[in-house]
Amino acid sequence: MAVREAHIRRPIWALPLLLGRAVSKYSLVRNLGPFLPILFLWWLAVRLEVFPTAFFSGPAEVIASFGNLIYKGILPGYLEDSLYRLISGVFYSLVVGIPLGFLIGLNRTARRLAWPLLLFFQAIGDIAWLPILIIWFGFSLTTVTLVIVYTVIFPLMVNIVAGIDGVPEDLIRAARSLGASRWQVIWEVIVPGALPVIVTGIRTGLGYGWRALIAAEIIVGTSGVGFMMFDARRSAQVTEVFVGMIVLGVLWYATDALILAPLERSTIERWGMVHRPQEAV
Repeated sequence: MAVREAHIRRPIWALPLLLGRAVSKYSLVRNLGPFLPILFLWWLAVRLEVFPTAFFSGPAEVIASFGNLIYKGILPGYLEDSLYRLISGVFYSLVVGIPLGFLIGLNRTARRLAWPLLLFFQAIGDIAWLPILIIWFGFSLTTVTLVIVYTVIFPLMVNIVAGIDGVPEDLIRAARSLGASRWQVIWEVIVPGALPVIVTGIRTGLGYGWRALIAAEIIVGTSGVGFMMFDARRSAQVTEVFVGMIVLGVLWYATDALILAPLERSTIERWGMVHRPQEAV
């Protein structure tokens, strides 16, 4: 019995580690756990009045404002406008960026001509285009869409070219030695080999596009979550600014965790880039 009890006992310093391992088994707790210290520090800062309460709202006030905006239909309407603009911009980015990326990556002449332009325009921030886009298209959906397309398309094309360059030359030569045509090599070797990097480029581009959308809505928008946050400054509604930031973070976190990350992970595992780690027994 004494030997058995010695195996069961754990030193007191090991209890936090064991608790952390137990908590990590539950995905919901694991995902929300890192936010709990931030929430506590936020509440504590309000409680101790580190900042004036007129300029720094607490969690309770933000939750109440969130419910009020939902009840009035303001937040759902603005969120719908933002998502529509994002989806439109991303759609046009994929339609234009994917063919151009493959053209630049597969054709030496196209790369020689387009690569300097690609690097040049990628260095120009999306917001730098807003003044001239406002002059051309005004405060319209076209202006916001073009900003999103401009932001998403360059990371996408750069990753496509990088993915094509990363395909082993031995695989291409092997396919050609087996009699594969040029289009078969592209479709059955290059596209699958470059797909993991392309998916990573889509994920990165969407993140940039999401931030560009909010910035464009703040400057030129007449609706949307970014406009709601910026418009709240007129009446010093700090709680609405906090609501907007939290909604943006939660929405992007959910999109990345539920759609983009699994897509990237499954794509990489599908083509043998990495192996899924085995669960510990």
